[in-house]
Amino acid sequence: MNKPKLSIGSKVFLQNRPPYLKTADPMPMLRPSDILEIGDQGVIIDIRPGGYWGVKFTQGTFLIEDQYIAVLKQ
Repeated sequence: MNKPKLSIGSKVFLQNRPPYLKTADPMPMLRPSDILEIGDQGVIIDIRPGGYWGVKFTQGTFLIEDQYIAVLKQ
């Protein structure tokens, strides 16, 4: 089964919790991963070098690798 592709504007959810979260600020900072819960929903706002997606959650905007997020089925 093919996994839906990620793209800017896609609604996603956190399927696995990374060891830490990197903020999407101009000067990124590391935050503890317990800020987000598995299943939290967000929107992809941009793509960054190194395979990171900028995802806006209600708790903030974070840089997350695609292995930790999945497209939300409509």
